[in-house]
Amino acid sequence: MAKLILKPAREKSLLRRHPWVFSGAVERIEGRADSGDTVSVHTNRGEFLGWAAYSPRSQIVARVWDFDQSTAIDAVFFRTRLQRAIDLRKHALNASFSQALRLVHGESDGLPGIVVDRYAGVVVMQLTSAGAYRWRTTLVESLMELTGAAAVFERSDADVLALEGLEPAVGVRSGTLPPGAVQFDENGLRFGVDLQHSHKTGFYLDQRDNRTLARTLAAGRDVLDCFCYTGAFTAAVAAGAAASVTAVDSSAESLAQADAHLQLNGLAAARLLAADVFQELRRLRDQRFEFDMIILDPPKFAPTAALAERAARGYKDINLLAFKLLRPGGLLLTFSCSGGVSPDLFQKIVAGAAVDAHVDAQILRWLHAAPDHPVALAFPEGEYLKGLLCQVPA
Repeated sequence: MAKLILKPAREKSLLRRHPWVFSGAVERIEGRADSGDTVSVHTNRGEFLGWAAYSPRSQIVARVWDFDQSTAIDAVFFRTRLQRAIDLRKHALNASFSQALRLVHGESDGLPGIVVDRYAGVVVMQLTSAGAYRWRTTLVESLMELTGAAAVFERSDADVLALEGLEPAVGVRSGTLPPGAVQFDENGLRFGVDLQHSHKTGFYLDQRDNRTLARTLAAGRDVLDCFCYTGAFTAAVAAGAAASVTAVDSSAESLAQADAHLQLNGLAAARLLAADVFQELRRLRDQRFEFDMIILDPPKFAPTAALAERAARGYKDINLLAFKLLRPGGLLLTFSCSGGVSPDLFQKIVAGAAVDAHVDAQILRWLHAAPDHPVALAFPEGEYLKGLLCQVPA
């Protein structure tokens, strides 16, 4: 087995159990290692640090599977890690609360580059690293056995695959999919996912608790849901007896699914607008529209810290416009799923937007991903979703 030798004094993050090795920290490779192979990682003095998946084309050249030298990285290892992750969810979530949940959350579950979500009887697997690709067959077999799912569907088509030198892989890996969209319940609401074409693994499960919060706050309010996608927040606030709901997204196909979700749940129709959110917010401002609650849940503006400055401009723009559209006493639920934007930076961006909008605002609550998306203490990058519930005083 090949050895990855670090440059002098570059082992500090690994000693703190952070699982990534960047290419700039590597002095040399001893022996032959192909993409996806397991290598042993050592200090410059030869001390063992961990077993890692090698990815020579990535800036993250190795992702640690385990820090214990006695651990064997084999099929039993992956089955055990998957079982551990699934068992943790049984304690963190009442399964009856939602038929859809995240079973594996990558590095935070000790499985770098592996995400697994369950939608009713179907398990969706997303692989984003060379090491994860290497163990695809083992992962599929273990997931079928451990979950009793009718099918395992792979959605390995994220943009980051190009950084790993990997080709997208989408399709059924085991079992048989039910016909049509896969449907599931979430907190009394019914949703469907198109596994082949939807974002991520099919649905934004990380926002489950925040949708529930929005539902409890919506009664009697005029609500604007921006970047609404297939209308999960839209349906939640409609179910929460909002006085009116306006939902905006640039995708007409997504809006059609949002309308279908409203109909599926017997909810009053919302005003669905196919438009660029940035432009639509300006139009609403210019026409002096006002709302009692605004939800901003944009797509990822900054996947890396290097793009944070550009992303900050986009976040500030939409939050500034939202503050201008809020009535006194109005609520803003604003989110960032950009890994390159820290919680502290996001709060500063939103605070700057409030100042420029000439409004006072208070943070009522910090918002996070649902508990089936845990964050390992040694891997803060796992906290990609951050949000604020703000209020403009009456």
